[in-house]
Amino acid sequence: MTATAPGRAAAPPPAAPRSVTAVVGLLIFFEVMSGFLQVGLAPLLPDLADHLGIGSADLNWVVSVQLLAAAVCVPLFGRLGDLYGHRLMLRIALALIAAGTVVVALAPGYEVLLLGRLLQGPIAALLPLEIALVRDRLPVADARRAIARLVGALTLGAMAGGVVMGLVDSAFGDLRLTLLVPAVLAVVCVPVSFIAVPESAGRTGGRVDWAGVTLLSAAMLSLLGGVGGAEGGSWLTAGVLGPILLGAVLLAVWVVVELRSAEPLVDVRALADRRTAPFYAAAFLFGVFFFGSQAPNSTFYAADPEVTGYGFGLSALAISLVLLPASVGSVIGSLGTAAVARRIGYRPTLMGAFGLVALSFLQFAVLHASVGQMAVGSAFLGLGIGLALGAMPTVIVEATEPARTGIAAALYNNVKTLGGAVAGGVFA
Repeated sequence: MTATAPGRAAAPPPAAPRSVTAVVGLLIFFEVMSGFLQVGLAPLLPDLADHLGIGSADLNWVVSVQLLAAAVCVPLFGRLGDLYGHRLMLRIALALIAAGTVVVALAPGYEVLLLGRLLQGPIAALLPLEIALVRDRLPVADARRAIARLVGALTLGAMAGGVVMGLVDSAFGDLRLTLLVPAVLAVVCVPVSFIAVPESAGRTGGRVDWAGVTLLSAAMLSLLGGVGGAEGGSWLTAGVLGPILLGAVLLAVWVVVELRSAEPLVDVRALADRRTAPFYAAAFLFGVFFFGSQAPNSTFYAADPEVTGYGFGLSALAISLVLLPASVGSVIGSLGTAAVARRIGYRPTLMGAFGLVALSFLQFAVLHASVGQMAVGSAFLGLGIGLALGAMPTVIVEATEPARTGIAAALYNNVKTLGGAVAGGVFA
């Protein structure tokens, strides 16, 4: 890019091809780790519930608490990246993720496990930070391909995570040992981030909207606490309605604060922008079905049909194999996004992706009597997810002015993780 965005220093010429390849390669490694961590836990959730002696509602919070932290970390790390450098924030995020993953592996009880999951919140900030780095260092055409590769690496890591974790658990039968596998991978990423990853050139002036951070955190915690407390459909109790109403008030105050702030944590006006609003809505729905369905799906596969009347009574390894077609489809979809988009465009690609997702869930609702039926539906679901993951960041970022790239990518991921957090609370 040759034009200089207002409030941002002019970017230097793109790095030499060899340096660019090295940088993208390392970023891909981080995304493989990210996918491994985000999906690798899914087949272990039923075993984790048995190990900790918790029910399905508490199990959903194992997923939701990480998404709750992510909903705050994504815009915060995006803003800090624009202010102080995306590479710096990438390193800090990786360090927190590594610490959280170690805590999860060694946690003696449920509360400590939730603390570890909370520390893993910045994992959702990795992709927007990497997108900002790529957009800063590469021309638009190369950046598109690089973003598609990053998303492909994310889905590849997700595919490997489910299978590897299932295999390790099956081979050793030790849950703690199994959870140490992603911990080692996350720890290795920290020193790797200090190798050949250049800092982004541009900086925006200003400050962090700490009032926005505090209000958003409190609103999300209150809302999800209320929704998650509605066990057995008991919505009309003080313990449910009170936190929900408080969260709604805090969220309304947060919106007012963000609208009045000269440098808001989240550009809420962008959510109403005709160019990007439909895609942010799509990102929210994506989070609902992608993140929010992990614990319920694993619980369904593991449930003993003779006891519960549903499920297949599968082990962690079997669950990972049933989920494998979805992971393979995601990899194919994300890596094929650029090729499909060259023929029909990114927006039609995104629309087609959501069409596949809708058809897959329709099949699940009608045909779920056998593992084979679920596996076929999962393959098409994964294909739709991969195409959506590959197309959405490009569509949103390219509709945003260059000086706000980090915030735009962060807002996309924030809305997506917010959808997952809300779904996790509702499904609890």
